[in-house]
Amino acid sequence: MMKRFLGLGLILLAGCSAKQPLLSSEEVQVGVRPYYLVQQLPETELKRRLSACDASTFKKSDFSIGHRGAPLQFPEHTKESYIAAARMGAGILECDVAFTKDKALVCRHSQCDLHTTTNILTIPELANKCRIPFQAGDINKGIKAQVQCCTSDLTLDEFLRLQGKMDGANEFAKTKQEYIQGTPNWRTDLYATNGTLMTHKQSIALFKQLGVKMTPELKTPQVEMPFNDFTQQDYATKLITEYVQAGVPAKDVFPQSFLLSDVQYWNRYHSEYAKQAVYLDDSYEIAGFDHNDPSTWQHTMPELKTMGVNIIAPPLWMLVTLDAQNNLTQSAYAMEAKKAGLKIITWSLERSGPLKDGGGFYYQSVKNIVNNDGFTLTLLDFLAREVGVIGVFSDWPATTTYYDNCREQVL
Repeated sequence: MMKRFLGLGLILLAGCSAKQPLLSSEEVQVGVRPYYLVQQLPETELKRRLSACDASTFKKSDFSIGHRGAPLQFPEHTKESYIAAARMGAGILECDVAFTKDKALVCRHSQCDLHTTTNILTIPELANKCRIPFQAGDINKGIKAQVQCCTSDLTLDEFLRLQGKMDGANEFAKTKQEYIQGTPNWRTDLYATNGTLMTHKQSIALFKQLGVKMTPELKTPQVEMPFNDFTQQDYATKLITEYVQAGVPAKDVFPQSFLLSDVQYWNRYHSEYAKQAVYLDDSYEIAGFDHNDPSTWQHTMPELKTMGVNIIAPPLWMLVTLDAQNNLTQSAYAMEAKKAGLKIITWSLERSGPLKDGGGFYYQSVKNIVNNDGFTLTLLDFLAREVGVIGVFSDWPATTTYYDNCREQVL
């Protein structure tokens, strides 16, 4: 067992080899967390089957999608986070794609999150370039600190000087150093001392070496477009072009966007890569939205299908609801999507911290029955078995890998 854990450390330290894959199929390891979650399950058939699962050798799974890598314990969108996710068996890894001042594509969850996900505030000459320079907060007066640092504030060379850290901030901090010390107490800074930031091209090269498929998300810009003559269409095209230039076949790419217009643009001008395009649905932000009432939806599922959407990706809670007996059941949203012939991916497992208090945003439609961490597997099983999702984004892909390797015994 010690040998296996040492292997992870060696892989993280080894860097990229251009001659051979970084990981073989025999090197997938899920660690202790999936077994911990199984033990938290009530005494059900699911627990019995998962406990009996003979998965001494785990295999990589496309059902298991590394959401920003493995950000439960590694800084998101860093080389270290991606390698950890691949080691856990994620068959697909995500680079959220933003752009720099000189229009280079880079991996960041948001165009304007550098102040919470990197060490930019500790580098004065770069912190001075932030769109909103740091302004101290005061908890006694209820004043939150103000700061916003964007990829578009920096050139590519400046961006690559940064190091990734765990996403978080002390909102009432009086100093920059206090501000960056905001990691949630259920995560860890143990692996966050030297997060290596990546360009989109570098992520493609790394993912090829790791032998995984790729799901880039075209982030909604937080600057006025066009940006220095860089249009939204230029942005969408550049993302696809970097896969073409790297020789990545369309079947290995799942481009994503929250903007339906991006999916439609890819369908029109990059049809091969658009076949697996993923429409990320944030309809829940519309006033009056009800995932069980189609009349409140912006588009019907047949309309989305007609518009060229093949894969839809809502958050976990939009696919489930509770019946009168407080049993899990499919939402109208899930049933209508399947009826229209849409495939479904969902997000994001293992992002909510301890579930004893209901699970927060990702579990809101079923919070009445969420009372411990074992519900992670209960929901995952329902999504796979009843809803039929084809993949699940996870902040700790070991959990989804473990479940999918055992699913023949589970289903």
